[in-house]
Amino acid sequence: MSQACRNHCDQRPTAQSRVLLQFLVSTLSAAVGRNGYYIASAWILVDAGYGSASVAMVLAIVTMVELIASPLVGVAADRFDRRRLAIAADLTRFAMMLATACALVYKDAFLTICLSAVLFAFCDRVALTSSLSVIPAMVRGGDLVASNSAVFFVMQFGCLGAALLSGPLLSQRSPTLAFTVLAVFFLVSAISLSSMRVGSVSFSRPKSFVFNVDPGLLRLFGVYALLHGGAVLVTVMGSAFVLEEHKGTAVDFGYLEATWSVGSLIGAFLAARLTRTICPHKLHVVLLRLSAFSLMALLFMPLPCSLIVFATLGFLYNLGRISAEVTLQSRVCDSALGRAKGIMHSFAVALGLFIFSVTAVVGDHAFPSTIFLGFGVMLLISVSFLSGGIAQQKGEL
Repeated sequence: MSQACRNHCDQRPTAQSRVLLQFLVSTLSAAVGRNGYYIASAWILVDAGYGSASVAMVLAIVTMVELIASPLVGVAADRFDRRRLAIAADLTRFAMMLATACALVYKDAFLTICLSAVLFAFCDRVALTSSLSVIPAMVRGGDLVASNSAVFFVMQFGCLGAALLSGPLLSQRSPTLAFTVLAVFFLVSAISLSSMRVGSVSFSRPKSFVFNVDPGLLRLFGVYALLHGGAVLVTVMGSAFVLEEHKGTAVDFGYLEATWSVGSLIGAFLAARLTRTICPHKLHVVLLRLSAFSLMALLFMPLPCSLIVFATLGFLYNLGRISAEVTLQSRVCDSALGRAKGIMHSFAVALGLFIFSVTAVVGDHAFPSTIFLGFGVMLLISVSFLSGGIAQQKGEL
């Protein structure tokens, strides 16, 4: 009997490693397909003569769909098999990408992209919520921090891969081929998830749709939303910061995107060590304050030096995102993790939509660095409230 137990213990790490490797392959493939879709859609709209306003419209559609879908998807992730939900989302995105590729030949590009963005955004939210909620069950008894760091590192690497792949596909070939090639990545992701065998997870299905959010989780949702808001602001205002305020070129904007991605990769690489060393609450406060000071510093820096700041912002964002995910997975029981993630993402998307609306109104009347400064000040004010709430909670304990 003892020999059988030893054999089981020896085989378990190997089985977990195999499952994690299959999950990382799926994550990488889906990340390439997801980011490639948005890059290709933006390029096709601009190339067809619809301008940047059409890209903003598509982003607004995606944001609204995510805001509405996040809580519903969270409930579904708690009531159904998460791996199968993620597989269904990947297969739906695969079929939708092929349909979009065919429709672009015969239909108006703007209408086609807008309609596909609705279904894509919903399936994307299903896939992300379901797949990330699988991690605690997948590494049960293993290192939760290291597993999340590996997943987000691979995810960010997939973003870089999408950028490198989309350029050649869109430069000299038809958009139909680009969407067809990108669709294959979702098929690869679905196949990898299908071959993955997660051990049976014994938990009771939730009997109610209601999820009780305690003050600690509410503060965590606030931290995640503020980090997400900073990333949204960089995405929305980054091109204007380079091209309009600093009179840079498209190459300079490419450098900005590259430095952000490199910083994000470093953040994912160092997350395991830093998350174990520093208390989550203290780490979140430090990351938000550093993000605020970095955004405010952009007002006084020339373009070459600002690239270092954007790399720092990418590092802080991904490190904070991983820490928030690990904290959520550690605090919330598995049967409620989907709903918790849905609510947390709803907070983030709501703030992102607010930032998107504000920049649309004042973006033409203020320098991007001034908007960065304003958001940095808002971050510092928000951090003071979060720090006060944490101190009050400790005092009550």
